[in-house]
Amino acid sequence: MRRVEHVMGFPVSLRVDDEDFPAAAADGLFAWLREVDARFSPFREDSEVCRLDRGELDPDRLSPHLTEVLGLGERYRTATGGAFDVRLPGRRLDPCAVVKGWSVQKGAELLRAAGARRFCLNAGGDVVAAGGPWRVGVRHPEHAGRLCAVVPLTDGAVATSARYARGDHILDGRTGRPSTGLLSLTVTAPTLTEADAVATAAFALGADGVPWAAALPGCELFAVTADRRVLRTPGFPADGSGQVAA
Repeated sequence: MRRVEHVMGFPVSLRVDDEDFPAAAADGLFAWLREVDARFSPFREDSEVCRLDRGELDPDRLSPHLTEVLGLGERYRTATGGAFDVRLPGRRLDPCAVVKGWSVQKGAELLRAAGARRFCLNAGGDVVAAGGPWRVGVRHPEHAGRLCAVVPLTDGAVATSARYARGDHILDGRTGRPSTGLLSLTVTAPTLTEADAVATAAFALGADGVPWAAALPGCELFAVTADRRVLRTPGFPADGSGQVAA
């Protein structure tokens, strides 16, 4: 089965190699992602996130999913000393940096519960996969048609935070200014919840985010600094030289 839909502002592609996988399970996956978009989008005035931000909801009586997401945001805010924050000063509540990986990981769990054994779920370039080997390309931060490395992925996830697609959109919550110490940072982890949040949080920390992320259990990383140096942990499972030329 192969299927692509545009959800949460980016393409989500699903490939399942199990011949007996039910099509209804894929319907359930995309229905879940649409539900997430409706509930957590900071751009939909009727979403639970926007209603909370406007003070229309009791913070002690939120849905279990929003409570979980805000808990993840607080976890990474504390771990980064405020560099990563879903509540940046002067801005609306925006948990998107947590929601994407969290929701897609839960989608992968829905696939497994439906019997999928070999699948690849790609959400805007962040990937969770099972039953590999799969090969995930890491895009060159300055040349769209080139790769820095290729990650062999069996069961796990890989996520990248970078400046090449959306410019300086990741802010350092301590200063409110764009974080510009890195061009891109890719993280592998057991789940996309971890990989996506750690990649964004580390990017917000700038150059300090590389040793911070490298010290986290289960995380390996590949980073390109603003001065085009390549930094990688010894366990980063990449094929290729990892060289980045100016």
